Amino acid sequence: MPKRTHDYDNVFKTMKSKHRRLFISVINDIFGRDYPMDAEVGIFPSEGYLTEKETVDGSREIEELISDFLIRIGGEIYLLECQSYDDGSMAIRIAEYAFIAARQSATWDIGHATIPMPRFSILYIRKTESTPKTTTVTFTFPDGQAVDYESANVILEDLTKEYIVEKRLFPYIPFYIARYEKELVSGNRTEAAAADLTYFRDEMVRLHKEGELLDHEIIDLMGFVNTIITHITNGNQNEERLVHIMGGIVIETESEKLIRRGRAEGIAEGRAEGRAQMLIEISLEEGLDNTAILKMLQDKIGLSSEQAGIYLTQYGRQLA
Repeated sequence: MPKRTHDYDNVFKTMKSKHRRLFISVINDIFGRDYPMDAEVGIFPSEGYLTEKETVDGSREIEELISDFLIRIGGEIYLLECQSYDDGSMAIRIAEYAFIAARQSATWDIGHATIPMPRFSILYIRKTESTPKTTTVTFTFPDGQAVDYESANVILEDLTKEYIVEKRLFPYIPFYIARYEKELVSGNRTEAAAADLTYFRDEMVRLHKEGELLDHEIIDLMGFVNTIITHITNGNQNEERLVHIMGGIVIETESEKLIRRGRAEGIAEGRAEGRAQMLIEISLEEGLDNTAILKMLQDKIGLSSEQAGIYLTQYGRQLA
């Protein structure tokens, strides 16, 4: 039976907190939006919800836990929940979220209140026979009215790795490996899992080079993948091999790029200066004038006229 710990939830919440930008493409895909990747994304926490847990004697009870984050883009509010197993309390949790969101964006006047519901979707990491394709909350009122509040769920096992990369659904990548949980736990035939991890690693590296993933985003995504791997394998013989797939890549940060570029430019500049000094000294010994020396510095070393003049002033005689 799959472990029911907070590792999946913690990774998902951390991504929403630290990498809000990556959820823009997720919201675009789920809700048919077209937000640009530089859209301003806000998050605010709700304050508590009800969840169902199994007690020692097998019965079920409702308990209150710390809630997730609501995401705001423009004037719209979105609720994205992550579930690692089927939870009978999800629908009522969504209903409570709706009213928590209302505290943030409701409008009211004497005798009237408008409560805008957030758009919502639930990401199911695992798929079972009872995993629902939609989640529906039905609000009933004393006068007989009933309103269905419904949204399609995202079932990760139904998505291919190619679709995830094509649509830039980066927050799904850490959880993709969960579809191989049985194999990873038992140690049987993990080639498919390793191949998929390699695919995601190579694609993330490519997109990082092309500027679609920032330094801290790809580093954290790879770390999140390894967090899920270690959660599933729990120290068995598969852990080291699979973690190494993501851990074997060293990402050069922007500061490191600048340092490397500066060093390369400094080395090239030093070599050019050394050649210029030698050429100037030889030319002076041969009795060449300033004009001839400047021309040689530009033709033979490729210096600009300004830089050639600087070196001639520094290592030769003053220009007239």
